[in-house]
Amino acid sequence: MTDYWLVRYSEIFLKSNHVQKRWVNKLVDNIQKHIPNCHVKTERGRIWLYGDVEPEKLKNVFGIRSYSPCIYCPLDELSKCLLEYCENKNFGDVQTFALRIKRVGAHDFSSQDKARELGNLIRKHYPHLKVDLDNPEKEIFIEIRDSDCYLFSEKIAGPGGIPLGVEGSLVALMSGGIDSPVAAYMMMKRGCSIIPIYVDIDPYLGEKGKERAFKVVDALKQYQPGIELEVIGDDYLYTAKKILKHYNSDKYTCLICKRRLYRIAEDLANKYKALGIVTGDSLGQVASQTLDNLYVLDEATNLPVYRPLIGFDKEEVIDIARRIGTYSLSTISTGGCGAVPEKPATKAKLDIVKSFENLYNE
Repeated sequence: MTDYWLVRYSEIFLKSNHVQKRWVNKLVDNIQKHIPNCHVKTERGRIWLYGDVEPEKLKNVFGIRSYSPCIYCPLDELSKCLLEYCENKNFGDVQTFALRIKRVGAHDFSSQDKARELGNLIRKHYPHLKVDLDNPEKEIFIEIRDSDCYLFSEKIAGPGGIPLGVEGSLVALMSGGIDSPVAAYMMMKRGCSIIPIYVDIDPYLGEKGKERAFKVVDALKQYQPGIELEVIGDDYLYTAKKILKHYNSDKYTCLICKRRLYRIAEDLANKYKALGIVTGDSLGQVASQTLDNLYVLDEATNLPVYRPLIGFDKEEVIDIARRIGTYSLSTISTGGCGAVPEKPATKAKLDIVKSFENLYNE
């Protein structure tokens, strides 16, 4: 039986006391959004959950370093509780063990004193056991906090990062492919709430692309409950592509298109007071993501464009996509974009691209 779940955080410790308090409160709020029926209490460096806890959801709450199922007992019953715990953990079947004790509060013993006392107690009941502090077969952690004790033997890794929302929000251009949901996830992990947007480029994208984007965003709800995809229809490219073909400059299609997407994303960011745009660009991965072309793209918006995957290779991105549960959805066939030229520009010049945009606006 588990009485409590101990939740640990890491990066929050690096902040000032004021920021720590605010970030811990945000982490608690996020935990309760994922697990609405659990109860929470906090102490310095620790968050305790009890009641109707769904521990599998903790692996999706950013800011959690690790968590453990704990047995509670009062300090004056620790020896008895420890022996019962050892029996439940089958200490008779192993040869080595270790106790790890942390203590908070005023006591007439040190952590080392209590470790020796309890270690001797265990060895008395299990004479074959030896203490091995470096590589034990069984390990029990005991936290003594004033007159309360918590016993656990398992540390489950959380997702790490910092609490979702402490850094504000970003608009995420969401194609639904492999890269864009991973980029959104990476910025979520760094404390950014995401506003995903799918631009329906009429008539070059079919319904399957939009359906895929919805499915991918649904998968991201496990990390940001309540996230919803905003769909915006736009026929800008239809006229722009006619102009490019007229001047035999179809190679600039993708850049003209993405600059348009950035402007749409900027409008949405201004509406929701978001602080930037996130994309799934990785340097050199496709024609529009060369260094020259990224420079051309960034000029289209006054907002910062965040590219958390910029230095990743494709296999690294795929590994993350598999781990976060978006890969199988992102690889659903959609037929692709019908506007992509046969030979897209890789070293575009900003003045040339802007001259074609000016023709559209005339």
